[in-house]
Amino acid sequence: MDTSYPREEQLSKRRWPPAAPEPRDHLVWAIFNTLYMNICCLGFVALAFAVKARDRKVSGDVEAARHFSSKARCYNTLATAGTVLLPLVLGALIVTGVVHLSKLAHESVGFFTYQFSGNNDEDQ
Repeated sequence: MDTSYPREEQLSKRRWPPAAPEPRDHLVWAIFNTLYMNICCLGFVALAFAVKARDRKVSGDVEAARHFSSKARCYNTLATAGTVLLPLVLGALIVTGVVHLSKLAHESVGFFTYQFSGNNDEDQ
């Protein structure tokens, strides 16, 4: 008589199909963007879509959760990129402007200076 438990064998042989991963809601990222990187209120919009995605995921509507999750990720990316890239671009413009103005000032020094000398060849 076989004393092994047959269900263990059957379960180990049976392969379950891989389930689709649940959509991420990006809520922590949206909260961070709302508090620290809220350029043009994109962080707040991302937070609204992240909350909608979490609500849909909890209620079981996976397709709507994926849709809202995608929108939350998009707005989070825009808020992060805008907040990080905008100061870098402004800093580069300021540095470029300062360099250009210093070159312009250096070149115009000769134009605005007048040399006073004791011997004038034209007057004699």
